Amino acid sequence: MPQKPTACLALADGTIFMGRGFGASGVAVAELCFNTAMTGYQEIMTDPSYAGQVVTFTFPHIGNTGVNPEDDETTDPVAAGMIVKWDPTDPSNWRATSDLESWLASRGRIGMGGVDTRRLTRAIRQQGAPHVALAHDPDGNFDIEALVAKARAFAGLVGMDLAGQVTCAQSYRWNETKWAWPDGFGTQEAPRHKVVAIDYGAKRNILRSLASVGCDVTVLPATATAEDVKAQNPDGVFLSNGPGDPAATGEYAVPVIREMVDSGVPVFGICLGHQMLAMALGAKTIKMNHGHHGANHPVRRSRDGKVEITSMNHGFTVDAQSLPEGVEETHVSLFDGSNCGIRLSGRPVFSVQYHPEASPGPHDSAYLFDEFAAAMDARHG
Repeated sequence: MPQKPTACLALADGTIFMGRGFGASGVAVAELCFNTAMTGYQEIMTDPSYAGQVVTFTFPHIGNTGVNPEDDETTDPVAAGMIVKWDPTDPSNWRATSDLESWLASRGRIGMGGVDTRRLTRAIRQQGAPHVALAHDPDGNFDIEALVAKARAFAGLVGMDLAGQVTCAQSYRWNETKWAWPDGFGTQEAPRHKVVAIDYGAKRNILRSLASVGCDVTVLPATATAEDVKAQNPDGVFLSNGPGDPAATGEYAVPVIREMVDSGVPVFGICLGHQMLAMALGAKTIKMNHGHHGANHPVRRSRDGKVEITSMNHGFTVDAQSLPEGVEETHVSLFDGSNCGIRLSGRPVFSVQYHPEASPGPHDSAYLFDEFAAAMDARHG
């Protein structure tokens, strides 16, 4: 006798997927995206940029390396839930301290296995990122009509400022450096530069990457004013990744960023920080059909044609056609030609759409942290 489904995914168009639930019970309402990374599911689930989203993993072996405290990108999972093809297996990795199912359950996040993720991914690509309701009930009792109604009632990410929900509550210092064999994480004890990182949903490995190139990092909340930043007397300002609509967060963030650019200090942005820097320089952003989410995205660097394989996670993009004179396009996606980087001509102000800190992902773009450090070196002679 077939096992009764214990999870249900309802799309706003009425499409229903049934499967086996794991992790926490309950209902999550969010936007649905897919991620093509072959590793790093824990980092993905704890990436604040996934606020308001359920993640479909196209790679089937999710859960096989377990979880451990060192791989969290923030304190708790931020993504609303996960969809996988095969049920998570027992972990087989020397770093694992727990299994995925127990971790999700303890953190209040829903998982669903036994889904045709190829079909689901095609649906996302064809119709755009849909609004969904994901439900897990161990008894398998679902009100399908109510779940579809919940999905249809979801407001969506356009116009939504989510950075304010995931940012830090107060400022703090960061000096932990990147993980390295055999000692794990290190400590930056001889920093050369004082950097303010504005936290719109910052990943820990970005902060570690800054510390690893000689930065003494002070993290400020997303709502920090220009006066708050200037009070730290920074050598450089970093604009972090984050979730939601850059135009919504930009209502209070863009004037601050514009003032930082005008101050003359080096400015470096990633993901949401990239989008809002572009807005501060006069460009516009637009919602993508299904976004870029994965650790295998090819990007061409304009200055020499070099191709970098990058990690990406974004549903909005900078409209390259709106870039004003004096703002150079430095990187372009080879998947769809969308903008992936900008630089202000003649100034130490630049940003990229992708994630050079990886975690998960390749390290092709780690040099950007060195370029930020070099810009601060040059400013001080």
